[in-house]
Amino acid sequence: MCVGENMNVIGIVAEYNPFHNGHLYQIKKVREIYKDAIIIVALSGNFTERGTFSILDKWDKTRLALQYGVDVVLEIPFVFCNQSADSFSYAAIKMLSEFGIDTLVFGSESNNLELLTNTARVQINNPSFDNLLKKFIKEGYNYPTSLSKAIYELTNERVSESNDLLAVSYIKEILKNNLNITILPIKRTNTYLDTESDEDIVSADNIRKKLLLGKDISRHVPSKTIEFVRFLDYDKFFMLLKYKIISDKDEIRRYHLVDEGIHNRIYEAALISNNIHELISNVKTKRYTFNKINRILINIFTGFTKEMANKFKMLEYIRILGFSVNGQKYYKNIKKKVSIPVINKFQKYDMLQLELKVTILYSFIVNDFSLRDKEVRNFAIKET
Repeated sequence: MCVGENMNVIGIVAEYNPFHNGHLYQIKKVREIYKDAIIIVALSGNFTERGTFSILDKWDKTRLALQYGVDVVLEIPFVFCNQSADSFSYAAIKMLSEFGIDTLVFGSESNNLELLTNTARVQINNPSFDNLLKKFIKEGYNYPTSLSKAIYELTNERVSESNDLLAVSYIKEILKNNLNITILPIKRTNTYLDTESDEDIVSADNIRKKLLLGKDISRHVPSKTIEFVRFLDYDKFFMLLKYKIISDKDEIRRYHLVDEGIHNRIYEAALISNNIHELISNVKTKRYTFNKINRILINIFTGFTKEMANKFKMLEYIRILGFSVNGQKYYKNIKKKVSIPVINKFQKYDMLQLELKVTILYSFIVNDFSLRDKEVRNFAIKET
């Protein structure tokens, strides 16, 4: 492949939790449509947007992505990963646009670009949208439901599937910043909520459920993925988290996303719960989704406060986790055009120091303390 000015540069936002056949299908589809493209992935690291630990660590995800056709892997920092779709999308689209993508590809349940774009425009341009959203939230609906209801009231269209809602957040970032990026949805062959089917391509949630039940997942993932799957010690997570909640009762409200009132509920739930699943169920209300509760608990566990969230609203740097030979050539061609500092090894940014802290805590849960040294010593992985 010749790395030149006229090639397509394709952006993908991914979590690879785990890297499965659907992800491989997406990469192959991109290669079919754009034969000589550079593919750049903005990747969540050891924690995901839905407020969970990743069952693959960031370095193993990067190795898999490079092995199966990606050219550049960029890390979405923790401060944007364990967040709402809009915060997650801000960081992902910002770094991809800085790296010069001309096309954004994402999986979509509806595969209806017109619907998704119109929905994004309504959220940006219709002054009634914010008022409707607040109205439904006050009525006790959680944020995703309120969002879907507000969209329906203004457009008479329903957008409620998780990947479509995330896609709307991507499109909002593109529209708000007037970015010259073509948008290409690829029809998903399954939904995030489908945890029962047994086809070759199933959702990541389906695969994680199978793993918990001790089922064979080899049919659903590339062969190399299985080598890297991590065992998550939820009992250890629960005990560490419970200790922190009970010993730090009056400080719970300091943590990001802990709204007034729910801190008492979290404390009371910790007293009576015997495992993490009971804790989440005992905290759950109509207003709080499982994803939001997960994010809150991760914030408590990692010590991520409201003050930190306010401090880290903008990207401080872009970190390259890995690149192919063509990815290296591409980066050399465009690096002078990138307005945010780009790093490929550990440096002393405040945001990166937090990344080290949460990596150490992640290493407790996966029982692999070598991850701390990997975080500090690793340069970007170079696939030859």
